[in-house]
Amino acid sequence: MKTWQWAVALTLAWITGSALAGATNHQGDWTWVLPSHVPEPRVPEHNPMSKAKVELGRHLFYDTRLSVNNSVSCASCHVQQRAFTDGRPTAIGATGEHTHRNALGLANSAWHGTYNWANPATVSLEQQMETPLFGDDPIEMGVNDGNRQEILKRLRSEPVYPPLFKTAFEHDAEPLTMANIIKAISAFQRSMVSVDSRYDRYLQGQDALTESEERGMTLFFGEKAECHHCHGSFNFNDQVVHKRSRFLEMPFHNDGLYNLDGKGAYPFPNRGVFESTALPQDMGAFRAPSLRNVEVTGPYMHDGSVATLAEVIEQYSQGGRLIDKGPYKGDGRLNPYKSGLISKIDFSEQEKEDLLNFLKTLTDQTFLNTPTLSNPWP
Repeated sequence: MKTWQWAVALTLAWITGSALAGATNHQGDWTWVLPSHVPEPRVPEHNPMSKAKVELGRHLFYDTRLSVNNSVSCASCHVQQRAFTDGRPTAIGATGEHTHRNALGLANSAWHGTYNWANPATVSLEQQMETPLFGDDPIEMGVNDGNRQEILKRLRSEPVYPPLFKTAFEHDAEPLTMANIIKAISAFQRSMVSVDSRYDRYLQGQDALTESEERGMTLFFGEKAECHHCHGSFNFNDQVVHKRSRFLEMPFHNDGLYNLDGKGAYPFPNRGVFESTALPQDMGAFRAPSLRNVEVTGPYMHDGSVATLAEVIEQYSQGGRLIDKGPYKGDGRLNPYKSGLISKIDFSEQEKEDLLNFLKTLTDQTFLNTPTLSNPWP
């Protein structure tokens, strides 16, 4: 295990222990409604769940007043009907700058081990919220020390907010603070639970799969396609933390998307965990995202460079991506840092169709349309 993986694992163990210590006594009026195959998530002791906090977070999530120029909200890059992605290769911030990477979906983010595409040190939603709020490379929401008080003043002038903040943070003398904004939005994101897909209902004996979908499922969980090695948990990713978790290794993977110089290079600034560690073996290593609702979360990959799910399947069938011209020219199939789990498979056309049909069973229409996650503002 690499040094940073030990550090992340130890941090997660500490956080999870804290969550376990307080989860039973500090859940307030919040109840997790989950099927039997989904464990209860961990919740940090310093930010217990409550209905009031989630509702406050929902208002803040959809409020453009939280950005520097009133132009974007969290929901601008995370649209419910797209499973809280935005349909763009890369997202666009308040000042028009593009983010370096594709907007990740937020479904079941309560169970993620790390956040963002390739930051092993970001292990909580509260930490992750600081990047879009305060980051300046690129600017997303654009909050900084120079405008923070003005943004808070805007929110205090909204009649809806003072009572919502007071109810959610009843023991705070001044509840409307940036720290509590982060806590409320994080609680709302933890409430984004997607466990009612056709596949979930199939597991509970409430629905059936077609023959093609069953063949695709066999491929997905079998050793020919090997999808399950990176996407085999109940959340269809391989970084899962729940209430009973203690010690976990958090893997990142190079999937052979680029090979600019024939030596494994990925284009700056999207070089994966390498950006944090500068270790050659971490070049192009990214977190495997959850495949829940993957039918509606395109375009795909960390930079949104693969347009359709059918293209993603074809790329893995070939064991990586060949780019034969342009600035990113190179044969990713020969990337020396590519995961050993990714090799040429050569799916038949029927197998590609079956796998695609199975992946579509992970779409949760309840999640995409429930009013409890929708925009509360007129």
